[in-house]
Amino acid sequence: MIVNLNINNQERQVEIKPAERLIDVLRREGFFSVKEGCRKGNCGACVVLLDGSPVNSCLIFAARCEGRRIETAESLGSTENLHPLQKAFLDEGAIQCGYCTPGMLLSAKGLLNENPHPAEDDIKKALDGNLCRCTGYVKIIKAVQKAAEAIGKTR
Repeated sequence: MIVNLNINNQERQVEIKPAERLIDVLRREGFFSVKEGCRKGNCGACVVLLDGSPVNSCLIFAARCEGRRIETAESLGSTENLHPLQKAFLDEGAIQCGYCTPGMLLSAKGLLNENPHPAEDDIKKALDGNLCRCTGYVKIIKAVQKAAEAIGKTR
């Protein structure tokens, strides 16, 4: 079947199988920031934003995403023009192996879309579904706080 997907603000006609997961379609379409982790929605490696809210793309059928906005980490920024979240993650050393980073970034972006001035507990709750085995979470939380401050100054 053919579906129309809006991925990173670009309309695409994509051929999918009826029960194909969003993660599989995104990776096939070249969006490799979306990682396969647990396949059960427990790790957050596959998080994307769906209409601005974080979702585990391993748990969603691609067919259910027709007409909705899908954002992957590729939409955040470029090497020359980092998104404030990307810059903060780098500045705070919140990245080690990087496997969890795209999901962390998108979960944080979803939070900041809803709450531009989150408390530490808000950040912890927003990142609750994202597992990191390398960094712990202290630097990641600091990075989200730093990005919130930077984004607040530009609004």
